[in-house]
Amino acid sequence: MTFTKTKLALGIATATLTMAGALVSPQAAAHSKAQRVAESANSRTEALEAQMNQMQQMMQSMQAELDRVRSEAARPSADSAKVQELDQWMASQKAHPVAEKHHDNTLFFRGGYAHQNNDRGGTIDPTVVPGVGSSRDGVAVGPIADKDGFYFGAGFDFSLTDNVWGMLDSTQVLAELMFDYTEFAKNKPNGLSPQETAVLDSLGFPLPAGNTEQATVNMLRLTASPKIKFMQGSAFRPWVIPVGFELSIISPPSDAITVLTPGMQFGAGADYRIWKDIFIGADARYHYAPGDVDGVQVNGLTAGGYLGIGF
Repeated sequence: MTFTKTKLALGIATATLTMAGALVSPQAAAHSKAQRVAESANSRTEALEAQMNQMQQMMQSMQAELDRVRSEAARPSADSAKVQELDQWMASQKAHPVAEKHHDNTLFFRGGYAHQNNDRGGTIDPTVVPGVGSSRDGVAVGPIADKDGFYFGAGFDFSLTDNVWGMLDSTQVLAELMFDYTEFAKNKPNGLSPQETAVLDSLGFPLPAGNTEQATVNMLRLTASPKIKFMQGSAFRPWVIPVGFELSIISPPSDAITVLTPGMQFGAGADYRIWKDIFIGADARYHYAPGDVDGVQVNGLTAGGYLGIGF
């Protein structure tokens, strides 16, 4: 009996332990799985937090770079200042029409009135023949008294500087090269009368009686002068020639057969641009040569107009 009770008690204890183990085992398994899930969740959470921290650091870095770019954009640099200056210049150029470029070098043609201060003396005339007297065919011989005439010519202006070599704005200096033909008298008797030809014939120089050859009193002037021209850029422009070199070639020659004499010229005038590089002008010049050319004086005045073409 005792053995049976003991065996029964052992069986009951065994069954109890078995049931307790059965009950404890799912709880333990459940606890282990929950622990693993919690650990996995914690691991993912930590990874996600690390990624979020990394993204936050990247965003902070990008924000700092953006703030720096905005700061530099708000503060104009030297290059941006140059760009702004260029934009302003372009805007000002668009607001104002481009001024037409004109040529300063000029070809001009001129003409007008000429006057000489003195009679044309010292020129070959019949009074040099001995024994003839002071008249020829009823016309008095000696100096030619016609002082008035005309001139025409042409010339070039070459620009040297636009501002008198930095001393005066809007004022040009040009080099003028010019030539003029001047005529004071035409068809003046300059031949020999019948009496004079008779004298020459008696001396062994036979000539046709009553030589009727005539002479034209004229002169060629070659000049080189500095020309100061004011108001550059304006349609109306005055100018002056302070002094220039002049070479006069006279015809007929002097009694000593001299034809050349050096001198000076002084001038002033103005021109007006009428269209493109075409302009009209007026000038007056005084011509002076010290002394005379073997009795011939060339001092005088010319005044007239001119037509110019820029090139």
